[in-house]
Amino acid sequence: MNNPNDMPETARRQVVLDTETTGLEPSQGHRIIEIGCVEMVGRRLTRRHFHQYLQPDREIDEGALAVHGISNEFLADKPRFGDVVDQFLDFIRGAELIIHNAPFDVGFLDHELALLGDGRGQTTDYAGVLDSLELARRMHPGQRNSLDALCKRYQVDNSGRELHGALLDARILADVYLAMTGGQESLSLGSDAAGANGEPAAESLRRLPEGRPRLRVIRPSEAEMQAHEALLEKLNPPSPW
Repeated sequence: MNNPNDMPETARRQVVLDTETTGLEPSQGHRIIEIGCVEMVGRRLTRRHFHQYLQPDREIDEGALAVHGISNEFLADKPRFGDVVDQFLDFIRGAELIIHNAPFDVGFLDHELALLGDGRGQTTDYAGVLDSLELARRMHPGQRNSLDALCKRYQVDNSGRELHGALLDARILADVYLAMTGGQESLSLGSDAAGANGEPAAESLRRLPEGRPRLRVIRPSEAEMQAHEALLEKLNPPSPW
């Protein structure tokens, strides 16, 4: 697979991805129940997205249910990962995936691929991966860098996010990523747009405020950064959802 980073930024294809799961650990048999992806080309959202709910063939933990609100009853008639894997892999193939807390989502995706038992390999065999959480931690050491915290910091509207949802979170993360990496305005999917599986997309035009004053930055030492980050995560561990 060609490295997406070798492409000029104006032509680079990126896919912002999020998942919802039955619990925290694939090693304990937990599974993916929702995948949401939105496509960007040249730092602009296109009219293409991938969204799928999945039947996990296991019960959803109460803690996970409280986060995303997706019930076993709702998923009872949904396809399994193996039913949609080709469509999903075709959508991400050759792109750079942007994922918040990438080890969590990629770990689950790799687990699902392994369960198929047909030698499909791992996620990184199909796409590059950029962890937006690690990017945020480098840019804002010692601060909270959850998706909600970043929305507040960059003034990205997440008012419709009462519960987590993979497609909604992917759309929000796209706006946050664009703000973090350039501050340009983000044009979200139009109301007449349809995704890769034909679903209508929400209309939203969000502009970041201009003329924001630049402040002098006094950077801590590497030891101070590591000590403070360790303490912050001990007090407020990041949610994988």
